[in-house]
Amino acid sequence: MIQRLLLFMVLVLCFGEMQAQQGKYVLVIHGGAGTILKSQMTPEKEAAYKAALAKALQAGYEKIQGGASSLDAVEAAVHVMEDSPLFNAGKGAVFTHDGRNELDAAIMNGKTGQAGAVAGVTTIRNPISAARAVMEKSEHVMMVGPGAEQFAKEAGLEIVDPAYFRTEERWQGLQKALREDSLKSKLDHSYNNGRLGIQNIDNKFGTVGAVALDKAGNLAAATSTGGMTNKKYGRVGDSPIIGAGTYANNKTVAVSCTGWGEFYIRNVVAYDLSALMAYKGLSVAAAGKTVIEKVGAAGGDGGLIALDSKGNMAMPFNTAGMYRAAITSDGKTEIYIYK
Repeated sequence: MIQRLLLFMVLVLCFGEMQAQQGKYVLVIHGGAGTILKSQMTPEKEAAYKAALAKALQAGYEKIQGGASSLDAVEAAVHVMEDSPLFNAGKGAVFTHDGRNELDAAIMNGKTGQAGAVAGVTTIRNPISAARAVMEKSEHVMMVGPGAEQFAKEAGLEIVDPAYFRTEERWQGLQKALREDSLKSKLDHSYNNGRLGIQNIDNKFGTVGAVALDKAGNLAAATSTGGMTNKKYGRVGDSPIIGAGTYANNKTVAVSCTGWGEFYIRNVVAYDLSALMAYKGLSVAAAGKTVIEKVGAAGGDGGLIALDSKGNMAMPFNTAGMYRAAITSDGKTEIYIYK
């Protein structure tokens, strides 16, 4: 009887471990947060976004399943979204006030703490790969503008004519912003009586990002963006800033953010989430909720994705929607758009 009881307990424990493993997330991605309403989305466009998210998810998942690193997984997932005109990253990036596509990206290795970033680049087809090259092939963390482009070219990355990034939809978005107010950034900013306020209700942040946990237990995070429509004077947001929009640490969590970058920079959101887990023992869900509430209380909006070292994930946001998706170690996928 005792032997049967022990055998039963072993089977229960093993089954429990199997169930837990099945629920272990290995890759989470986002394609931006903002005023994304089902009432304003056609069935065709919704299907297109879901298909693009699924393609990015699969690209990263295949890397993990093949035994590649979490860095390879996040880079592969972000590549797909950078190459899709649906998102504000790579092809399809928004235009600056001067009619340029200026791209930012960052990547971080949770195992080593190494990180790389580029900002204000205009000719690198996949900025996330340039960020990785900065991390792995230089002694620096961030490179910007023409210098970053020259480095990327020497590193063997694909260089394109700036016209490659242009889409008519983004160009018309800039024209609308310029018509509305030459001092206002279309996505969510205006300057009124010395105070910043949210004005445009059709504000979609299309920044893309990915966080991954590989078979060796290593975390990585990556973020890529075209920034903000009608942005001025070399403005750089949180995406390429380590600790603000991108962060990864094997001891805690990998984070990629999307939203009103100035608030993410001021609140060091990605690192703050990790610190809440490290110093206060918060779960990834509780820490994610806390930092997004902090952003909201300060007047900012957006969201983030986070994945901890045990495979628990969170996707909090304070906007009407966020393009987001996740996949577990056994291949179960989840794709969401609305709240």
